[in-house]
Parts: sequence; C-alpha cells; structure tokens
Amino acid sequence: MNNTYDINPLKLLLTAALLLTVTVSNFAQNQVSAIRREFLDAYSKNVLVASHRAVHHELPENSLAAVKEGIRLGVDIVEIDVKVSKDGIPMLMHDGKINRTTNGKGDLEEQTFADLRALQLVVKGKSTNEKIPTLEEVLNVAKGKIMVDLDLKTSRIDKVIEVIRRTGTSDIVFFFDSDYEILSKVDAASKKFMLMPRAYSYAMADSAIRLYQPEVVHIDSKFYTNDVTSLIKKNHARIWINALGAPDVEIRNGNIKHALTELTKNGANIIQTDEPEKMIKALREMGLHR
Repeated sequence: MNNTYDINPLKLLLTAALLLTVTVSNFAQNQVSAIRREFLDAYSKNVLVASHRAVHHELPENSLAAVKEGIRLGVDIVEIDVKVSKDGIPMLMHDGKINRTTNGKGDLEEQTFADLRALQLVVKGKSTNEKIPTLEEVLNVAKGKIMVDLDLKTSRIDKVIEVIRRTGTSDIVFFFDSDYEILSKVDAASKKFMLMPRAYSYAMADSAIRLYQPEVVHIDSKFYTNDVTSLIKKNHARIWINALGAPDVEIRNGNIKHALTELTKNGANIIQTDEPEKMIKALREMGLHR
C-alpha cells in the first residue's frame, strides 16, 4: 500500500499566507481590544499615551503616514482634527486655514474635496508627497490597531458620524470638544458614542460628568488636584492631561522622569504629547505602561 501523498507547493504556500493573515489580523484586534479595556478602566495603573496630531516629528501632522507611525510605535491613542469639505467629506486639518500645513490657501470647509485633494501636505515649509487624508481613510487604517481621539473642528457632525458608522469604528473613536453644544449633538445621535468633554474647573468637570457620563474628561494643569481627579475617577472616567508645551520641552531636554512624575502625581492617566516614543519608553521603565 502506498502511503505517500502528492503535496502541492503552491497550495501549501497559499495556506501559510492565509494563516499568517488571520494571525496578524487577530493580533491587531487583540491589540486594540487591550487598549480599549484599559481606556474604560478608570482605576487602571497603566497610563495611556496619546500622540498629538499623530506622530509629526518628520511627518506631516494629521497625515495618514503620521497615524501609521503611531501604530508602529505602539501608541495607545492618536489625536486627530477633523473638518468637513464644502461638498461634505470629513478630512483632517487642525487650523482654521490650510495655509500652514499645505501648499494651498484658505479655509478647508469652503473648498471642495477635489480641490483639496490636489494639494500637498507641508512639513517645515517643504512640500511632501502626502495628501490631506479623509477621516474614512484614517479610520480604516486605525481600525483594529489603535484608538482615535477625534478633535472636532466642525459643526457638521452628521457627516462625521456617517463616516464612523460606515467604517464600523465607534468602538475605537471618542469625540472631544470644549463646545458642549456640539458634544450634545453627538450624544443625542447615540448614547454608545464615547465622549471627552473639556473642563476648565472642578465645577465644570462635575457638570460634564452629570451631562454625559463620559469615558474621559480633559483637564488642565491649573486645576489638577486630587479633588478633581477623585471626582472624575469615582464616576468611572479617565483623566486626560496635556504634556504639550513645558512638559514636552522637559522631555526633549532629558528631564523626562521629572516631567512624568508631575504629570501623573494626582492621578491623570492619559497623557497627550508631541514626544510619544520617549514617553512610552519612560513610562514602561516606571512601570506605568503595559
């Protein structure tokens, strides 16, 4: 009896490729699931790192490439800014005008997608091959890999929500605004949407919690006290604070542990920074990052 079998090398190769694809996909999904579990755990000892306008040291801010770099570095959250083109396409842009970050001029919301897409993103005055990305493109890249802080720079919330629903990314996106009228529109669209209101005082943090039962509250260093952080945590929300400005300067100058000690001393557990790679490394050394 012949117990040998014909083995098709091409079939084996295709099977191996399929298994690798499934494995990578499962790993990515587990990755974002782990971040989300941490994000929803107000009392976790792990400090999450949010990269401001994605990772934009050498890459254009709010670009697809900068988001991909955040994923590569193991950042927990990318912060991006969204506006809506004249013809209804949500696109990434921080400033009121596109002059600083593109080779074009004017307000993004007064221009069509086709005109905007013809432009190039700029870094330090030099044009790049990067285009202004759509929100849909960015969310499809982020899906399964990283959480997204959506800084709303538009009042056309319906167009933004359409994209989140179409991409199936409501589990990784949370909405940020200091304008509570805008956040209320998001909240009215679905109670499942995650929110981050900005507060400028203890009283405002308390009001935000009563209004939205948010997943995270954005506070400032001027009222960063144990009373404020205790209020937020006992209402099952995380505390977001910025390292932008002086703390990030300290980090660049090598005083990173001092900067992080100050940033975390009263319990803040999400830090937004322009130095995500340095911050992740230092937090891990301090036992404060997974």
